[in-house]
Amino acid sequence: MTIGSVLDEAWTLFTRFFLRFFLIALVVFAAINLLYALVVAAISSDNNGAAIALAILGLATAVIGATWLQGAFVYAVQDARDGTFDSSMGEIFARVAPSILPLLGAGLLAGLGIALGLLLLIVPGLILLTLWAVIAPVVVIEKRPVFEAFGRSRELVRGHGWTVFFVVIITGLLSGVASALLQAAFSALPEFLEIFIGSTIAQAVVAPFGAIAIAIMFFRLREAHDGAAVPVEA
Repeated sequence: MTIGSVLDEAWTLFTRFFLRFFLIALVVFAAINLLYALVVAAISSDNNGAAIALAILGLATAVIGATWLQGAFVYAVQDARDGTFDSSMGEIFARVAPSILPLLGAGLLAGLGIALGLLLLIVPGLILLTLWAVIAPVVVIEKRPVFEAFGRSRELVRGHGWTVFFVVIITGLLSGVASALLQAAFSALPEFLEIFIGSTIAQAVVAPFGAIAIAIMFFRLREAHDGAAVPVEA
């Protein structure tokens, strides 16, 4: 597995099935950004009670929505790797449902650990970011419990750390730049529409690429580790 081969396959899937990935992301980011835009509007009108209530609801929606989307992208990539996209959007989201709680737990613990590592010495955070890069696919595809998923991700990444690290960093940087440029295109809109429309479209366009790359690395690492191609689930 090389950096170039992962990025090449990710780009191929991203462009070939762009509309499908975009629509999957659009549903989630539309809900998240609508609530965020409403929070900003409530603050602007000095309606602090509504702003607090919406902020709490928005935070919960963002955490659950982003987690669900992460799992949905894994299943979408699994479906698309054979050259066809057979599952509907509803089927993909439904398949994530049984894994949502362990996915939430693993995501929150990994995020906390990586954040602490970055705050303390930076390097430990980057190491954890690399070792835990494929936790979400492990939880979703292999149905591993939360703490077991950390060990499984580390096991799969071992021996491919630099490749995983650079793929994560490169896709993160590319996504950040592309998102900023796309959101800037909507900067002339009123604040509410800029947040709701601009941010939603920018995130729905950009987010799939990095998630696709992570999922591809998981499937390739699993194939390399287990010595055989991973069967596609029905």
